[in-house]
Amino acid sequence: MLHAAAFAEVCSVPQHGNLLKQSLFSLPQDEILLTPWRDFPVEDVDPFAPPDEEKWDFVLVSDIHEMGSEKEIKRKKFLDELSKKGFTIKKIEDEKLFYGVRAPKHIFQKYQWLLGNPDRRLQSLDVHHAVPVTTRIRLVNFILQNTLTPDLEKLRDLMKKNVFEATFPLHEKEEVREFLKEKWARWRDIFCQQPLEKIRCYFGEKVALYFAWLGWYTYLLGFAAVAGLVVFVAGITMFSSSQVSKEICEANDTVMCPLCDQKCPFWLLSDTCTYAKVTHMIDNEGTVLFAMFMAIWATVFLELWKRQRATVVTDWDLYRWDEDEEELAMELINNLQHEPRRYQHSYFRSTVVLLLALLMIAVLIGIAHALVIYRVVAVALFTQSSLELLREQANTVAVVTGAVLHYITIVIMTKVGGATGRPAGLLLALPPPTCSCPCPLQVNRRMALYLCDLEKPRTFSQRENNFTVKIFTFQFFTNFSSLIYIAFFLGRINGHPGNYVRIAGRWRLEECHPSGCITDLFIQMAIIMLLKQSISNVLEFLVPWICHKLRKRRQRPKKRQRMLGEEDEPEDPCKKQWRRNYDLNEVNIFSLFDEFLEMVIQYSFTTIFVAAFPLAPLLAFCNNLFEIRLDAIKMMRLRRRMVPRKANDIGIWLQVLEAIGILAVIGNGLVIAITSDFIPLQVYKYTYSPCMLGNRTGLDCSTGYINHSLSVFRTQDFESHTEVPKTLPGFVGGEIRECRYRDYRNADDYSYTAQFWHIFAARLAFLILFEHVALCIKLIASWYVPDVPQSVKNTFLDRKHKDLRKELSMMEHSTEV
Repeated sequence: MLHAAAFAEVCSVPQHGNLLKQSLFSLPQDEILLTPWRDFPVEDVDPFAPPDEEKWDFVLVSDIHEMGSEKEIKRKKFLDELSKKGFTIKKIEDEKLFYGVRAPKHIFQKYQWLLGNPDRRLQSLDVHHAVPVTTRIRLVNFILQNTLTPDLEKLRDLMKKNVFEATFPLHEKEEVREFLKEKWARWRDIFCQQPLEKIRCYFGEKVALYFAWLGWYTYLLGFAAVAGLVVFVAGITMFSSSQVSKEICEANDTVMCPLCDQKCPFWLLSDTCTYAKVTHMIDNEGTVLFAMFMAIWATVFLELWKRQRATVVTDWDLYRWDEDEEELAMELINNLQHEPRRYQHSYFRSTVVLLLALLMIAVLIGIAHALVIYRVVAVALFTQSSLELLREQANTVAVVTGAVLHYITIVIMTKVGGATGRPAGLLLALPPPTCSCPCPLQVNRRMALYLCDLEKPRTFSQRENNFTVKIFTFQFFTNFSSLIYIAFFLGRINGHPGNYVRIAGRWRLEECHPSGCITDLFIQMAIIMLLKQSISNVLEFLVPWICHKLRKRRQRPKKRQRMLGEEDEPEDPCKKQWRRNYDLNEVNIFSLFDEFLEMVIQYSFTTIFVAAFPLAPLLAFCNNLFEIRLDAIKMMRLRRRMVPRKANDIGIWLQVLEAIGILAVIGNGLVIAITSDFIPLQVYKYTYSPCMLGNRTGLDCSTGYINHSLSVFRTQDFESHTEVPKTLPGFVGGEIRECRYRDYRNADDYSYTAQFWHIFAARLAFLILFEHVALCIKLIASWYVPDVPQSVKNTFLDRKHKDLRKELSMMEHSTEV
């Protein structure tokens, strides 16, 4: 009976009644039952097993090695260890060796007994409760990864030595998968609600929570997108109505100092009329209100997400789920002699990690400095170009090309190459990608993994949290170092004519346009976001799709020519299914992590410098509508099945998002106070304008602001090596003895004027006021919106009451007996 049941485990063999005896003699030649029949647990014996017994939990793939070779011996030892644990193993030989594994039922019964509901212990262990497929896969994966061979090698060690090539759970042809493929993983469903419960049933809670968070983020992003669009359109309507822009456009006799030291001409302020209008379109009173709105929006979004998450995980009965308890339970199921790893902390290791992290941040800031140097040199070269357009738009061209170079550095530091050379401790023996860029850079990731190895975290979840903090920090500086320079340093540390700050004593730093530097920040953010959300997303879909097609074509078996009268041999359905899953693109521990990281970086762009780029929420909203379906299509159609992971929240990403919310308040406050011309203009209006001098003749209070914000420089005070023409072609003023530049300095000794200190004090006061008001509003919003809905609290109250009443009833019943 046992022997018959053992053979009945084979995928393609009938398992009902009178067909059982026939199955013993009709076993296909390419199927080899490796599990000794005497090792089968008693509970696995069922000659009338349902069709679910045909399913396999995992598939291991290996190259065909020579008999007696080291790799073949190591593979056999590992499979023998699985057999001793009661695993059923089926071997199919094709161009590769495929091993299907199925865990015995007693493993899942132990899991249910240890981690079931509180009433579970009151029930008989023999009562059968179906184990969800996601739990089966997760538990089997844990055992596979932690099974130790006699040579003290785990699966990750064997994969590093190419004993096994791949390991993955199967995409099954089940009802849930077909529903997700038809109703979720299609572009036509872009505006449809996501079936979170079915996503959870197929991919597990971790993936379901990612899509729940992404959907909620996109939904609320719609409100921010509308607000940003209104602010931007309002700016367009005032494109030509700004008094400041009018003054710049009419300044036909205002001669500006040259933009470089050699052969750069003087120029008229009116030449930048269009640039001034664009600047005012971005830099206006509406920008301040929008920045405050986004600070509040970020807080409300997180508070509402906490409520949404509490509702979702309560429906899943995971609100008080303990990850550490589950990991300990799986360790004991795998090895009853397992001893938990103790909590440890090393100040020496922490100090080394901190110093290395600071060193990496310094390198990333150095890359931003290199981009600054490029812009400085580019402006100097473009202004001497023979092309008139390039000479006239030298600064704008330098800004645009600098932004493209910034995007390229982001790609190099964060995306280029596969995750080769990955520490096995974090990745659990993930094979190198089979279809990836040959340049395995990904500098940030490799450094973050190295620092995680130095820390030696106790558990996988702790290691993942540590890695998340480090990789986000590195990615943040990679993405934002150049933006921080443009926003807060450009045009403020460059000196003044006659005493410029220079790089290597040769190239002087850039200057801001007379109407401000916020347009440079707008251009930089627009280019980076457009490139990231167009090129990156196209590649994100095309690369897996092309790789999948190439793998299928390369691995397609050649049809053998048949002899006359010869019939086709029936193909094992398992062979076809396993081959189809193997041809899909691989997944690894980074697959979901990368999606989260991409969205969190986008969230940073959407909130931190949104005052300079009101269209950021709109671009993010449009991108996310496609991102949800793109991720769904990749997971359902282009990639192997992920190993499901249980979770009751998005983990440390929530703390990262809260930190971004605080940075958004600080960043937008600094943009308005320092980058924008909002504060200098308000100081002028209420201190130095004609309105304050009693001249109320209907003039705009900002009349005269441009002339007030430009200082005078005598051309005789230029540095000795500076070569500038003495006249300006077409200018009727003759020889130029004075030119203007953007600053608040005296014409005599070029020291700062009283106006400079007034504006400096006003900037500081506004920054303090803005941040305190915004943070107070954030605190009030977080208090006003409870993290946990009352319905969830009442649900737990009813459960406790019901359980206590049941316990009391059982006690009274036992006393009567």
